[in-house]
Amino acid sequence: MGISQFHVFANSTEEDVYEKRMELYKKVEMVTNIPWYYLAAIDQYEHNIRLSRRDIPDSDGVIGIYFKPEEWAGLLNPNMKDENPLSIQLFNGIGRDGNGDGKARLSDDEDILYSFANYILQYGIDHDNIKIGLWNYYERDKSVGIIMGKAKIYQHFGHLDLKTHSFPVPLRSNHSYRSTWGDARGWGGRRIHEGTDIFANYGVPVRATSFGIIEMKGWNKYGGWRIGIRDINNNYHYFAHLSGFAKDLSVGQIVEPGMIIGGVGSSGYGPPGTSGKFPPHLHYGIYKDNGYSEWSYDPYPHLRLWERQERQRIKK
Repeated sequence: MGISQFHVFANSTEEDVYEKRMELYKKVEMVTNIPWYYLAAIDQYEHNIRLSRRDIPDSDGVIGIYFKPEEWAGLLNPNMKDENPLSIQLFNGIGRDGNGDGKARLSDDEDILYSFANYILQYGIDHDNIKIGLWNYYERDKSVGIIMGKAKIYQHFGHLDLKTHSFPVPLRSNHSYRSTWGDARGWGGRRIHEGTDIFANYGVPVRATSFGIIEMKGWNKYGGWRIGIRDINNNYHYFAHLSGFAKDLSVGQIVEPGMIIGGVGSSGYGPPGTSGKFPPHLHYGIYKDNGYSEWSYDPYPHLRLWERQERQRIKK
């Protein structure tokens, strides 16, 4: 999994790209009245789909939304490279002229973003109708849920630069971990270990590692008390074997790096409340969604990176 969120031009900084993207979101918002944070959420979702799949080409611009040529020009259009907005519309293509230059270019960021926004406009600009439009486009509940979660995060923080991470437990705590992803596991049937175990004392605070939204909170007979957080990069962060949850924590709540969400424990492998069948530790896993499915990948390199970055921030 790539660490960068999107393709960055050789002569552009991440800050430049954020600025260019926000400028386009606000410009299309003025034309369509679709709030910028929904446009940002759709675009960010598509950026991350491109990063996790090989069947979609890299983006040449700052907008990540991808349309197949036949979607853009219209399935029955004899010219798959058509840039005439009128003929594209005649063949029911999605392509539109967003910048007023008289052409609907599949290579133009503003045309691409406006075309998706124009599609959503068929349904409406309020929360519920945007959800309907997204479902009709993606035909997948999880995709719609991820996008709406991103929109909520962007609306809450008001900006795009949300790449900071924190280590799951305080650096000053007595903790240890090593790469255990892929190891064999016997509990609950033969399977691989889909995460990294961080051993620490019982009750040591467990912290959110990223900006995100809580998708799941509750009990699992293997994971015990557990929390699932979705970040803006389509990653699902899974915290298991907790001793309990932070006060007033709820599904749908927005979190940020370093926010306490629970405590290290030894819960799991039994009915709700079962604990103590193994030493206290945090099971930390990461899962990536690619628009079709979700799979686990090794969090260990990320944990090492986040620990190092946090130590550097503390020194500063």
